[in-house]
Amino acid sequence: MEDLKKRKAGYFMRQFNRILFVAESGTCREPMAAGILSEYTLKHPATIESRGLVVLFPEPLNQKAEAVMKSNGISMEDFSSTQLSEEDFTEDTLVLVMERTQLEKILEKYGSVIPENLFVLTELVGDELEILDPYGGTLQSYGLCYETMKKSIYKLVNLLNEA
Repeated sequence: MEDLKKRKAGYFMRQFNRILFVAESGTCREPMAAGILSEYTLKHPATIESRGLVVLFPEPLNQKAEAVMKSNGISMEDFSSTQLSEEDFTEDTLVLVMERTQLEKILEKYGSVIPENLFVLTELVGDELEILDPYGGTLQSYGLCYETMKKSIYKLVNLLNEA
């Protein structure tokens, strides 16, 4: 916990030109989070993207995630999943994952990762629970995922705009 406080303190002294949401397949939570954040105005504009840890080939947005996004007025037309790569880790890129296990996988697999720029979204904003994967669940579970993410991303916007 102390380590997170130190990392957050370093985070607040910096501005990022790119924000990257990362989870498993790149077709659900990651693009939903990117779409939600794109709806807000940031004091320091940033490119907002999503990546998957395991993307064997480009895929469109999960149909249930797309339905939830559309019902909330966010269009994700022409979206295609993209594999996370070594080139994604730059000094000015903030990388946000949905679960601690994803953070650990990134630290293990990618040599160019900058640990100070890598956070679990909910830990960074002070929420207690991770954003669970609704994959295979009902449309309602995708809606709940969206609402949970929206609250965390609202807190993220406030943090980013304080920097």
